[in-house]
Amino acid sequence: MSTSVISAGRSDAVPFKGNDKLLFGMIMGVIAFWLFAQTTLNIAPDMQKDLGMEANVMNIAVAITSLFSGMFIVVMGGLADRIGRVRIMNLGFVLSIVGALMIALTPTGSLSTSFLMVGRAIQGLSAACIMPASLAIVKTYWDGADRQRAISMWSIGSWGGSGLCALFGGLMTQNFGWRSIFFACAAVSVIGMLMIRGTPESKVEGGGSAKLDLSGILSFMVGMVGLQIVITQGNKLGWTSPLILVAAVVTVVAAVLFFMAEGKAGKPFIDFKLFDNKIFTGATISNFMLNGVAGMLIVSLQLVQLGGNMNAQQAGMLTLGYAIAIIAFIRVGEKLLQRFGSRKPMMWGCLITGLSIILLMPSNLMLADYKILAIVAYILFGVGLAFYATPSTDAALSNLPAAQAGSGAGIYKMASSLGGAFGVAISAAIFTALRADSSSINWLEGVITFVGRQDNLAVREAAIIALGFNLLMVVFAMVSIMLTIPKGKKA
Repeated sequence: MSTSVISAGRSDAVPFKGNDKLLFGMIMGVIAFWLFAQTTLNIAPDMQKDLGMEANVMNIAVAITSLFSGMFIVVMGGLADRIGRVRIMNLGFVLSIVGALMIALTPTGSLSTSFLMVGRAIQGLSAACIMPASLAIVKTYWDGADRQRAISMWSIGSWGGSGLCALFGGLMTQNFGWRSIFFACAAVSVIGMLMIRGTPESKVEGGGSAKLDLSGILSFMVGMVGLQIVITQGNKLGWTSPLILVAAVVTVVAAVLFFMAEGKAGKPFIDFKLFDNKIFTGATISNFMLNGVAGMLIVSLQLVQLGGNMNAQQAGMLTLGYAIAIIAFIRVGEKLLQRFGSRKPMMWGCLITGLSIILLMPSNLMLADYKILAIVAYILFGVGLAFYATPSTDAALSNLPAAQAGSGAGIYKMASSLGGAFGVAISAAIFTALRADSSSINWLEGVITFVGRQDNLAVREAAIIALGFNLLMVVFAMVSIMLTIPKGKKA
């Protein structure tokens, strides 16, 4: 309680203690993002068909939520410390309701792209408000074993939500239509906002005096948006088209301005001094890479839908083992950390995740055989991420001084969101481009025998290359761990 003040009430009042009503209200906000907003990884083909959108545009809509979450999570975490965590969390709930309703009410026709993109961006901004503010409230209003339980419940809401999102999205779409997901998201957000009502305000003492690094924030945002345009639209518009060249130039200029601004800022948006800590740097890079492997979900789920004529519900059912494994094994990662330190379980998690991608790559098989491999692969994917999660977080944050823990946590969490955003965007861009024109990868037919239908070879070949990109990200994550995370129990 030494770093926070309760704005409501007298100084001699009994300190507020967190309860289950507040905890589960905050979890409602967490699952609004991880369980509801992330369903687009699976239901994108249905949304695209219903709204009459091009695949490239839909890919942007899928990735833009994580992108906006990543861009703003450090900013909103800092604002929560300055002006109040409960206030920022309530703002997050309001944005979640607005964003979800915009998506649910997206009209077909000329306005569909605008409604969908703005709604998805608002959902990402909502997550950027809720996640850091809710974690700060957990740290403030829970102590000891109660805090450990609260963090575990919060983690199950995020990791469990991400594991169940494909299955949940498929079931909802098949039975009630994809729009029902976002109406339900708005309802859950309303319930969460009501459950946290009456929570005393919490903020950092003297936090309001810090000057906001607007130049760093704005240049960072412009650079990220420009890079996203280049990645998602480059193949469609042509890599030398005026728009892509302008976006590339804007990205480079914004990056230069960002580094200049951060060097001069008294309290920078991203403190580069944190990266002097080799362990923090390695854990953050590997975290970015392994979260980027979320791209394998959109590729593999679209493969069985576009290439195997499965619907969203059938595709989502394949991922059931992923949800069960990640929830069941996340505490195992904690035990492995305690016994072996961070390095070994992080490496084991990467190896298991890499194996899951390898099992998804044989798209040359018959659909019945591929589904069996996919079920096993998704289970291993959940186990791998569960092994990696807690040791990686511990390696990143436990080696930072207390004064840098807050900003370090924000950057580490930003790496998660941006990794997911760019992993999904790049994977989807590769898959979409190659299935539209597979002439550059027809050599695969001379190396691999594709059994069964031959009219879907472009989709099957494109999936192999896109999944190969995800495997490469796992390799980079492992290299980062080997170079920076020390052996033994103590980092």
